[in-house]
Amino acid sequence: MTMQIVETSSEGLKRAYTVTIPAQDISERIDGEVKRMAPQVKMPGFRPGKVPANLLKKVHGAQLHQEALNTSIRDAMDKLVADHKLRPATQPEVALGEGYAPGQDAELTVALEVLPVIAAPDLTGIKLEKLVVPVAEEQVDEAVIRIASSSKSFADAEEGHVAQDGDQIVVDFVGKLDDVEFEGGKAEDAAIELGAGRFIPGFEEQLTGVKTGEERQINVTFPEDYPAENLKGKEVTFDITVKAVKTASDPVIDDDFAKNLGLTDLAQLRGLLRGQLEQETAGQTRTQMKRALLDQLAAGHDFEVPSAMVEAEFGQIWQQLTQEVKNEADPEAALAEIEAEKDDYHAIAVRRVRLGLLLSEIGQANGVDISQQEMSMLVTQAAQQYRPEDRQRFAEYVANDPMAAAQLRAPMYEEKVVDFLFDKAEVTEREVTAEELQAAIEADDDGPRGHVHGPDCNHDHDHDHGHAHDHDHDHAPTPKKSAAKKAKPVVAEESDAGEAAPEEAKPAKKPAAKKAKPAADAVEGEADAAEPTKPKKAPAKKAAAKTED
Repeated sequence: MTMQIVETSSEGLKRAYTVTIPAQDISERIDGEVKRMAPQVKMPGFRPGKVPANLLKKVHGAQLHQEALNTSIRDAMDKLVADHKLRPATQPEVALGEGYAPGQDAELTVALEVLPVIAAPDLTGIKLEKLVVPVAEEQVDEAVIRIASSSKSFADAEEGHVAQDGDQIVVDFVGKLDDVEFEGGKAEDAAIELGAGRFIPGFEEQLTGVKTGEERQINVTFPEDYPAENLKGKEVTFDITVKAVKTASDPVIDDDFAKNLGLTDLAQLRGLLRGQLEQETAGQTRTQMKRALLDQLAAGHDFEVPSAMVEAEFGQIWQQLTQEVKNEADPEAALAEIEAEKDDYHAIAVRRVRLGLLLSEIGQANGVDISQQEMSMLVTQAAQQYRPEDRQRFAEYVANDPMAAAQLRAPMYEEKVVDFLFDKAEVTEREVTAEELQAAIEADDDGPRGHVHGPDCNHDHDHDHGHAHDHDHDHAPTPKKSAAKKAKPVVAEESDAGEAAPEEAKPAKKPAAKKAKPAADAVEGEADAAEPTKPKKAPAKKAAAKTED
């Protein structure tokens, strides 16, 4: 008897089958495994390799049967997909008949969704307008001045000069709590720029008007949230001796100024700053173009999408929204608002999945791919969020887990598909102001739109498709923690940073399987800005799930 596969249902993208695995196939697998392991088995009373097969089956029978059954089911799923030329959108749901017992045929019921057949889109009619913001010379001038102002130097003031905001004073000070000097409250030759706000409130303000050689006692109260427990909310005194008062002198903006910054001349500095300013608006220009592109693709394609992928995407959107409403002044009211817009958010999920699948088809049909060199770069970049000792383990985790690799590739893959479409499109440029560009981006927020991600996920059935997903590596090594601040009196906003106690990294392990989990997930990339999670009429401003570029 051979394996039998019978289709029991075919409705839209949903398929159902019954699969019968003959008992003989399972038994032959068990016999093969017994034959393989027999030479290595040692058992009291028998020479190595001479343990009878029936005794091995008796001792290890349950384990051998379970392994043989699992292998048979995996092979059956591969055969089902191959014979019926299926492109699964989700992991098939497989159930073994309740009455099954060893020695019987294994009766399976299989349910799954397949990917839609998408007609090759016509890429010849795409027209896009590129809004360009030219950089004015005045903007470059302002940028140069900002750098110059941050590079100001101080020189001794004229005799009798009264210190004011913007001046620097050099002082010795001693802090006292209840007339007793406290730890960390003493300094010599401390340079204080008045008005900079780097010291605790009231400290700098009471030194305005001092002169060189003056002695002054000031009273200040430490903030209630000050790091040092013994000083929180306490009123203290500081004995101040002013050793010098200095005034700021802005540097002369010339070639020598640029050379002090490590550049050749002022022209090179201006060129670099102009490039930075152009880059700032280039990202917004790309966002606006990408939105227009996705809108055109969405308008021209309306095909059925797998419900399991939509529900997984909607779950991500809803989780983000419900987390954000917790930060609202009235969480219950904010939750009620997004509940009223639930259908709109579900429509966003449908759009995201549809566009992800469409971009995937376009990319595959036109040879868009991620090179091994690009993949290595992505792994290296992602590994930086982990401790040095965990980075190699993260790289191995990605190499051994196709899902993790797909999540890492997805944003770059999407951007490469978008770049391909930009090259195919008829693009016209129009100069606008920065305000006009921002207004155009905000105007595009009016309609429901999805969040599309790079559809690059190679899985067992040799098909790539996209699916939106939040960045989530909870099964990879734990990222290193940010440094904790140490309490340091007086200079409230310049406290030193000390390393927090190291946290033991979680092992890089695969997540537990979930029912109807999409066969391919992608992580958030630059598409966040192009496809914000927002219905046509957004609820509370902060409650609407926003994405960051």
